[in-house]
Amino acid sequence: MRVLFDNDVVLDLVLDREPFVEDAAALFKLHEDGRIDGYVSGITLINVFYVTRKFKGSEGARRAVGELLATLDVCALNKAILENAHKLAFADFEDAVQHASAEASRLDVIVTRNMDDYKNAALPVFTPTDFINHLKEQTP
Repeated sequence: MRVLFDNDVVLDLVLDREPFVEDAAALFKLHEDGRIDGYVSGITLINVFYVTRKFKGSEGARRAVGELLATLDVCALNKAILENAHKLAFADFEDAVQHASAEASRLDVIVTRNMDDYKNAALPVFTPTDFINHLKEQTP
């Protein structure tokens, strides 16, 4: 299963944000174990650098981005994807770009803590907890 990790999920792990870090770590472990294929959108890496730099400095932000690049796949981001995102009925353009990137990369689901941001999504959207439970139900 090909899964887009939304910005918030990635930042939960990178910044060790309680109480969300446990679910974020579990998702990354599922990816590391080959049970899912984890993806981020191109804008996620930009956001991770920007936010992480405020807490961990430039070197910490570069390290976090490098680890994500070494670990996860990155969805393509180009003009066509941005144009598709612009047409979506999403309140937040950033979320629309992530959704359009996931669709263009033919991903199966989006995992986010901000379900309201994806209420108009065409793809299935789960919270981290719900997605982990969904996978458990699917495993014999």
